[in-house]
Amino acid sequence: MADHTALRDLFLRQAGRTPEAPAVICSGERLTYRALHERAVRIAARLRELGAGPEALVGIFLHRSADMVATLLGVWHAGAAYVPLDPDYPAERLAFMAEDAGLSVMVTSRALRDRMPSTQCPVLVLEDLVAGAASPTDPPDVPDDPAGLAYVIYTSGSTGRPKGVEITRGAVRNFLESMAQEPGIAMGDTLVAVTTLSFDIAVLELLLPLTVGATTVVVDAEVAADGDRLLETLQSERATMMQATPATWRMVLEAGWTGGPGFTALCGGETLPPELAAELVQRTGAVWNMYGPTETTVWSTCYRLPGSTGTVLLGKPIRNTAVYILDKWQRPTPVGVPGEIYIAGAGVARRYRNRPDLTAERFLPDPHDPDPAARMYRTGDLGRYRNDGNIEFRGRGDTQVKIRGFRIELGEIETVLAQHATVQAAAAMIRRVGPGDARLVAYLTPHPGATLETEAIRDHLRTKLPAYMIPQHFVVMDTMPLTPNRKVDRRGLPAFNANGLRAPDTWVTPESPTEQAVADVWMTVLGLDRVSATATFFDLGGHSILATRIVAQLRRQFEVSLTLRHLFEAPTVAGLARHLDALQHARDGVQAARPAGEREEIAF
Repeated sequence: MADHTALRDLFLRQAGRTPEAPAVICSGERLTYRALHERAVRIAARLRELGAGPEALVGIFLHRSADMVATLLGVWHAGAAYVPLDPDYPAERLAFMAEDAGLSVMVTSRALRDRMPSTQCPVLVLEDLVAGAASPTDPPDVPDDPAGLAYVIYTSGSTGRPKGVEITRGAVRNFLESMAQEPGIAMGDTLVAVTTLSFDIAVLELLLPLTVGATTVVVDAEVAADGDRLLETLQSERATMMQATPATWRMVLEAGWTGGPGFTALCGGETLPPELAAELVQRTGAVWNMYGPTETTVWSTCYRLPGSTGTVLLGKPIRNTAVYILDKWQRPTPVGVPGEIYIAGAGVARRYRNRPDLTAERFLPDPHDPDPAARMYRTGDLGRYRNDGNIEFRGRGDTQVKIRGFRIELGEIETVLAQHATVQAAAAMIRRVGPGDARLVAYLTPHPGATLETEAIRDHLRTKLPAYMIPQHFVVMDTMPLTPNRKVDRRGLPAFNANGLRAPDTWVTPESPTEQAVADVWMTVLGLDRVSATATFFDLGGHSILATRIVAQLRRQFEVSLTLRHLFEAPTVAGLARHLDALQHARDGVQAARPAGEREEIAF
């Protein structure tokens, strides 16, 4: 690569060019490039004092905020690498990640200090950093080696424990510079960032705008999961770009988003359905399908959808990247012939942290590159080249799946299920109920004489797995279907039926008009023919995307400010109906007290 610009220089140069331009907006806080730079440099200086530097890993245990973005830059200015630690993850999983990473420093906030995973390393509480006259104006003078670490992100692992993917600074720089060219972003653009830091596509959302003088609008987790509130943000901030999974795009469309000819939509994380692609193309100036595993630095290919969508393709490799379609002998397949996708080039990760066996299995020497040190990553995805040079996705060759954008190894769920004292054997599957509604189903056989209790098993899973990996349905079977080589025969597992698989409950008929209205919405969204007033939303197959649909429909129907938090606090028909009744009474009371002719102010 001719240009050897250091990763941190991408941000330092832009801060010098546009110091007073808006850089980051979050929850009412607006930071200019100058203010963001000063905050990041202050964090970097303190991290250096605490021992962070090249190859050191800094745990980031923060909610989404402007400070989170400043911390990312501060870590890189200090020469170190970051490890995202999502505060919503189970404590046991966070503890494993912190220990496996071998953190040198942890960054958190006062509000989260007591929830932080146990660690012996120094802790930086951001509120303890006080700006003063002596605050540094330049980042620490430390090397910015392209081969040095930029971040380590933990992904689902088939053995029952997550695995850390080590990404270098040169790989991130190559990615950001490539994305700035295509799909492209420019000064004056405003990108709404919706993705958790623990999902690597957040690298594009949070940091790409900051390399060109654009603005990053960081929404918190509640807004990102609420179609109406996300729509309001897109409109109020005059957004020109957003990157999201198909599930999130479907959510904002259902909320009534109309887009505009100057808007660019990036879609990735899982397969983009043609009907959703067509809707996005009609409402925007450009729609890009993005593809790539965490192990090759966010996205490795991209494809701009034509005006009339047909097959949604993976597109062509980004800069300094090669994509091979190989047969089982690792020979290139002819154009049009499917094979396994291998990715090589500047984005290939260094390794899986502390997993030499798995590293050797997935990161292989690249026989197609004259450089003897070159490597390629074996994705497990299937695809084929078309005559025009674009790649077409053809499915998956193993049990790894994507659900609502999250990559899941079904083997990890099965391993944790089998650790429960009453479970003899377990299998997990994705079952699709309708457009945008994919559900995790667990099939279980009990130990002789044992009784499987759904809620006890779900509680067990919550201590070890993030929420997106917990099955919505549990099916008890006397025996597990097996193949001749004694593995679970997934094709022999029962077909999905939302009504037949719902958790048993004592039937309670919805009584009040509000309860009946809530039940009607639940039946429509969950695909059920009846709902008990006391049945729990999550036991009926509910998940975050379905929750947003229910809340949005009830919010419009009752004309109240119902939120996802209301549903999570009272996840039954009867409980949610009580919230709705209370909100209606409060609304009517406010309206009655308002002087005649006074204009109503609506808060979003």
